Amino acid sequence: MVILCWMDLVGASFLKEKTRNRRCCFDNRRRQHQCTQTETNIGQETTRGNFSNMASCCCKISPTIPIFVFFLLVSSSICPVYSSETGNLHANNQTFRSEEELQKLKIIRERIKKINKPAVKTIQSPDGDIIDCVLLHHQPAFDHPQLKGQKPLDPPETPSGHNPNGMAAENFQLWSMSGESCPEGTIPIRRTSEQDMLRASSVRSYGRKPRRHVRRDSTSNGHEHAVGYVSGDEYYGAKASINVWAPRVSNQYEFSLSQFWVISGSFGDDLNTIEAGWQVSPELYGDNFPRFFTYWTSDAYQATGCYNLLCSGFVQTNNRIAIGAAISPTSSFNGGQFDISLLVWKDPKHGNWWLEFGSGILVGYWPSFLFTHLRDHASMVQFGGEIVNSMPEGFHTSTEMGSGHFAGEGFGKASYFRNLQVVDWDNNLIPLPNLQVLADHPNCYDIQGGINKAWGNYFYYGGPGRNVRCP
Repeated sequence: MVILCWMDLVGASFLKEKTRNRRCCFDNRRRQHQCTQTETNIGQETTRGNFSNMASCCCKISPTIPIFVFFLLVSSSICPVYSSETGNLHANNQTFRSEEELQKLKIIRERIKKINKPAVKTIQSPDGDIIDCVLLHHQPAFDHPQLKGQKPLDPPETPSGHNPNGMAAENFQLWSMSGESCPEGTIPIRRTSEQDMLRASSVRSYGRKPRRHVRRDSTSNGHEHAVGYVSGDEYYGAKASINVWAPRVSNQYEFSLSQFWVISGSFGDDLNTIEAGWQVSPELYGDNFPRFFTYWTSDAYQATGCYNLLCSGFVQTNNRIAIGAAISPTSSFNGGQFDISLLVWKDPKHGNWWLEFGSGILVGYWPSFLFTHLRDHASMVQFGGEIVNSMPEGFHTSTEMGSGHFAGEGFGKASYFRNLQVVDWDNNLIPLPNLQVLADHPNCYDIQGGINKAWGNYFYYGGPGRNVRCP
């Protein structure tokens, strides 16, 4: 600041040198500022060196102007004082940042200690995940005050009319393809790392969705959907076979998912949801693999709920499926197609919401006490795709939904949901009475529904994101 004021004063007296002097000293000032930030630990000697460089620059410009000698002496006597204070300020700031980082790391390690439970066996997955085999009663769910000291419940009665289907077998995940498995009496849990938490926007938000993750109207706040849904009745479960792809996600702060939502309550602070499907989320998992996931909330994604087993909630009972682990194989364009069948239903006897995968494989349950409205029934069921559009560089994102192709391209090219059903009040699986389809940004991602004997209620959905009709 002192140097710039001095140059302005000198420039007023020497018009011919004005432009050149300002440019020289501005460039050196910028260079000095950058060096001070990156070389703080070196101390005052580095900062003085930077000002010496600036002084030499100015001397080269004006050796023919005698009065510059006086101003140069004045500036050289003042600058070290200011550079010393600046150096100390940067050093203090860096110390403060270091203390903040240490505190954050301490909080992260405390949180990880709560999430990662002692393992009786550890399995290294080909995709880099570490799978811990944890005793059933040591899983995170049993940290909940209402579950402490209890054991997982016995399997419930399945809905009438349920014919287990889907292409996926129990070894549909990468970690299990080596032949390794968790012993009976344990469950596989994907280990959370420090890097997983450091990618999150905050330690508090790790493992949670931001608010408003269910399509309500055309205002999506960065979240875009192509969905089919039913509402206006009482629902006690939902079933779907979901085509699995590996869509491209443009950056760490976006995701692409395909799932169903079992919903109750208003779209205010009392929203209850149970969710299951697959997702690509670089922020949550650190890669671009599609992963099997679950989610729940009882207050519109505010303080309750989480993904997978990252908090006390979902009780897992299966020792062969790791929630949050990568899915393999995936579908390919004009090639082989792969889907997973998921069923969620409310146990008529105890009222808990159970999750079944594929051909009759029970994964676990959400205890009814986690919820308010869902203690009774759901008022809406929604199926489909969702992406986050962070508007990189001011344009619509190129993050793909589904296969990355529009619904009109059909089988083998567009992603699909098939065999859509709901569970009624008498624990019967029934076809959807009146499926509605909606895409809130149809030029970016669209949806087309239909019905036939082989697939029952179905729809194709998805898209590439940014294109000539979606700038």
